[in-house]
Amino acid sequence: MPAEHDQIAFVTGGTGFVGSHLVEYLLENRFQEVRCLVRTDPKFLKGFPVTTVRGNLSDRAALAEGIKGADTVFHVAALTRAKTWEEFLEANVEGTRHLLETVRSVNPGIKMIVITSSLAAVGRSEMDIATEATPLRPISQYGKSKAMMEEIVRSFMSDLPIVIVRPPAVYGPRESDIFTFFQSLSRGFCPIVGSGEKDSLSLVHASDLVRGMAQAGRSEKSAGETYFLGGAAQYNWNEIRDASATALGRRVLTIPIPPFLVGAIGAVSELVGKLTNTYPPLNREKAAEIRYACLMCDHSKATADFGYAPDKDLWSGIDETIQWYRKENWL
Repeated sequence: MPAEHDQIAFVTGGTGFVGSHLVEYLLENRFQEVRCLVRTDPKFLKGFPVTTVRGNLSDRAALAEGIKGADTVFHVAALTRAKTWEEFLEANVEGTRHLLETVRSVNPGIKMIVITSSLAAVGRSEMDIATEATPLRPISQYGKSKAMMEEIVRSFMSDLPIVIVRPPAVYGPRESDIFTFFQSLSRGFCPIVGSGEKDSLSLVHASDLVRGMAQAGRSEKSAGETYFLGGAAQYNWNEIRDASATALGRRVLTIPIPPFLVGAIGAVSELVGKLTNTYPPLNREKAAEIRYACLMCDHSKATADFGYAPDKDLWSGIDETIQWYRKENWL
């Protein structure tokens, strides 16, 4: 594979949270050209020296424009929240199919395609910590769409060099979902399911994740493989609360929520979302994932195959994230 400064990358989802961090990493590592699929608003890409390709995952002409001559495709675009299953299906499953069909048609000699999936594809598991061998039994529609997407992706692996990466929960500057947790703490309250004492969550900082994605994209071992890309450790909610409170510089009141109440709270939140035409931070599916899904992963396979070594510790990572929220007036 040519040196990174001789390479061309095509990124879908580059305007979003993880995608923009990936674009930033690729530019810092002197990729010759970074092309980004952009529907309308460049959002977090503003100011970055990227080549903009206008279109979406259903626009095969736009996909072809971005893919022709590219060395690596990073597919990050996805819907994490939607009002219907059909929206998840169109964006996460059919959109990925369109992308791979276009690669096969216009650039069959591409060096690598990195597909971003999610730990949510695993869902229910008897294991506390998922490995790549853990069966997929997703709970949420999002997780089901990612599992279905992976099945589609594997059907292309005999024709194309593809690697699937599965991050767990991702945090860092520009993140807007976990942000609601930090927002609650900034107001002095910290809801925690159960005692919060047991390690129960893999959390990866965006900077660690995108470095791992780039490593997977240039590894000679990764084609045809699936990898978890987790954080430096497994965490419990009390650790996350304490690191966040310290970064915020304030005391917070912990509000313990009995696990059996999470489903009811999710149902009420979902109803409010329907009445207000908004996406609630918690719904019945998210509540079920909190109670029953495997939320931790083991990234030792990625470490063994291409040296993945996340090094952002929780306290500095959360501090950096909260300072960004404050700078951008999110908090």
